[in-house]
Amino acid sequence: MSHPSSILKAWGKGQPVGRLTGVTTALVVYNPAAGARRQRRLDAAVAALRARGLSPDVMPTTAPGDATVIARAAASSGARIVIAAGGDGTIAEVANGIANTPAALAVWPMGTANVLAHEWSLPFRAGAFAAMIATARTRPLHPGLARFADGRERLFVQMLGVGFDAGVVAAVTPGLKRRFGKGAYVLRTLTQAFRDTFPRFAITLDGAAHEAASLVVTKGRMYAGRFTLSPTARPDAEDFRAVLFGRGGLSGVALYGAALPLGWLPRAPGITDLPAGEIAVLGPAGQPVQADGDSAGVTPVAVGNAPAIPLVVP
Repeated sequence: MSHPSSILKAWGKGQPVGRLTGVTTALVVYNPAAGARRQRRLDAAVAALRARGLSPDVMPTTAPGDATVIARAAASSGARIVIAAGGDGTIAEVANGIANTPAALAVWPMGTANVLAHEWSLPFRAGAFAAMIATARTRPLHPGLARFADGRERLFVQMLGVGFDAGVVAAVTPGLKRRFGKGAYVLRTLTQAFRDTFPRFAITLDGAAHEAASLVVTKGRMYAGRFTLSPTARPDAEDFRAVLFGRGGLSGVALYGAALPLGWLPRAPGITDLPAGEIAVLGPAGQPVQADGDSAGVTPVAVGNAPAIPLVVP
């Protein structure tokens, strides 16, 4: 494994990737705490890239936010492609790092849900992934931008939520996630159902007032893997779909929790799916916000579009 400083210095010396045709090197950012199985998947992807004549440098993270710092430093040093090896949270961190730069984003799916990979039909096999990098076709990914009351801003590549799902995400610790995978969210859903106060949120969608027990702002059709959240959403669209959950309390958790795996959620009572370009959650204040499956901050929060990022696609 190369030393971080040597990797970042090397980015300024290679030929520009441009549209990524003829790329010979790539920076792979990954979380080494993800477990042995995912380490084997990473090794397979690196080996496949090398078999294609590419020279990937692997940069591990050591703490939350590291992927953003690494990706930003690489982009500032001239990197034209950064591979996020992980789930939607890692992808979002890398996207935050390369935002407003010419660098392109590539994804090797190694997460719990891999929603963005499913949305864009990205390859899960190492050979197909390496072929995608070698072919290097890109399409614009339109991230969302969340702005918080304390002045912080954060990109998200797939979704942002407030309400019950954000409470569940806040309750899932990294250790629990490593141990149980998707089961950690099921476990915390069951416990959170009896702890949540289920406040009603004051929300505006393009200036129009709404109220809901929960809200998921999404860039795509899927949620928690390959479950359908918003059938009419398009992952390449610039604006969002705002899915409002009208029912709260234990009855709402039971209803929506049962409808999701059956594919009935979009037709469930109390679900409203609306297009929106600008969204604001005005209150109550201090409620958790999740972005791409990670805790992102607390309400109030405003959501809008961020500049597009080139995404490497098959």
